Amino acid sequence: MICVEGIDGSGKSTQLLLLERWLRSRGYPVHFTEWNSSRLVRRSMQRGKKKNLLTPTTFSLLHAVDFADRLTYQILPPLKAGMIVLADRYVYTAFARDVARGVHPEWVRAVYSPALRPDLTLYFRVPIDISLERLLAGRAKLKYHEAGMDVGLSTDPVESFRMFQSRVLEIYDQLTLEFGMRPIDATAEIPNQQRVIRTMVQEILRNYDRNRANEKNGVTSQPR
Repeated sequence: MICVEGIDGSGKSTQLLLLERWLRSRGYPVHFTEWNSSRLVRRSMQRGKKKNLLTPTTFSLLHAVDFADRLTYQILPPLKAGMIVLADRYVYTAFARDVARGVHPEWVRAVYSPALRPDLTLYFRVPIDISLERLLAGRAKLKYHEAGMDVGLSTDPVESFRMFQSRVLEIYDQLTLEFGMRPIDATAEIPNQQRVIRTMVQEILRNYDRNRANEKNGVTSQPR
């Protein structure tokens, strides 16, 4: 399992898409999953956001239900089938965003305790102003929750984004040390980032390739 993390506007989704295409071109079986994509809570999440009904804890719980559904049906089955799972955001998103909204970190960790540890987590680090510039270049305004307007840090969306995402960025930096996430300079050119990513991915695929070869040849690994 390979995951990507980073604040909004870090470019992680673009890089994961490029990685997916590269892996598929090399014949690897790949399954893609992304944050907040479960149909189980989609309507509740959309309604809550639209009417501003979500407290930080409710927001956290809905995302936890989304993750549990994805883990059960979109992550574990492909992994058991021998596929490579690419996750656009994982539990570290909750660890960063929920805590930045004021939810107790130990509570969030407990909620997501069933999660598997990824084989590789890439953390796309980008300065706040660059992420802000990228987001505004593609649309007219920032999204309400993306800017952290629900936290009440500022009535100005741009300033609120800077303040909220700065909190998230600080927590991500701590998580990088704690969970061994591999930092990527998200300000570098897209092809340069992708080359670095592919090198890291090739390292972790050595055991995967070895296991595939053994299965093809009918060799079963013996326990030590």
